[in-house]
Amino acid sequence: MVRVLIVDDEANIRNMIAGIVKTYCKEAEIIGLAGSVREAGKKIRELLPDLVLLDVRMDDGTGFDLLEQLGSIDFSLIFITAYQEYAIDAIKFSALDYILKPIDPEELIRALDAACRRIAGMQQDRLTETRAAVGNDLQSGKKVLLRTAESIHLACVNEILFCESSGGYTLFHLIDGRQVLVSKNLGEYEESFKDYGFCRVHKSYLVNLQKVRCFEKDEGGSLIMEGGLRVPVASRKKEFMLSLLEKLTE
Repeated sequence: MVRVLIVDDEANIRNMIAGIVKTYCKEAEIIGLAGSVREAGKKIRELLPDLVLLDVRMDDGTGFDLLEQLGSIDFSLIFITAYQEYAIDAIKFSALDYILKPIDPEELIRALDAACRRIAGMQQDRLTETRAAVGNDLQSGKKVLLRTAESIHLACVNEILFCESSGGYTLFHLIDGRQVLVSKNLGEYEESFKDYGFCRVHKSYLVNLQKVRCFEKDEGGSLIMEGGLRVPVASRKKEFMLSLLEKLTE
C-alpha cells in the first residue's frame, strides 16, 4: 500500500483530492492532510509518506521551501498547483508529475496510478536486493572501523545487532552488549551497509536482518533482536518487513 500525504492550503482542494484518492486509487492510503509548509514538514517527519501531493504556493511559503528545509527527500512527489511557471523547478526535485489547477480528476487518477506502480516497483526492488544481501554469507566476516572521540573499534559486520540514530551521531549495538557511539549520521551507514543485509526499519534504526528473531505485530510493529533487544518498526515499513520475512523463509 502506498502511503500518501496531501499538502494544500485550501481545505476544499485537500478534501477533493482526498476523495479522488479514496474512491479511485485502491493501492493508495491517505495518512494525513496538511495546510501549510510548517504543518507539512512536521507530518512528513512523523508519518514518513511514500508519496506527497504538494501544492506550490501556500500562506507560509512554497512547496520548494518545504523540500529545501527537509534536506533529504525519500518520498515521491506529484505537484498540484495553479502556477504553470514552476514546472522546471519541479523537475529539479524529480517530481513524478506536475498537475495544474483546476484539477482534471482523470489526469490526477492517471498520475496516481502511475506513481503507485512506480513506487510498488521500487519497493519490490528493495525487497529483492535486501533478501539477496541477507543471504550473502560472504559479507558476514567483513570488518568495519567504528571511530569514537576516544578510540577506534574494529568489529565484524555480523557482530552488529543494529544502529540507532542519536542526534547527528550513530550508536552501534553489538552482540556482546557493547555500545559504540560514532560521529557519523545514520544515513551514511544505511548506504554503506545495504549490501550486508541491513535494513532501515525506522527513521532512527538500521537493523542487521540476520540478527532478527521475532516480529511482533503491535502498534506499528517491533523487531525482537538476538539477545532480546526491541527495535520499533515505522508503520510505513510494516508491510515491507512482513513481505521480507516471508521471502527469507522461502
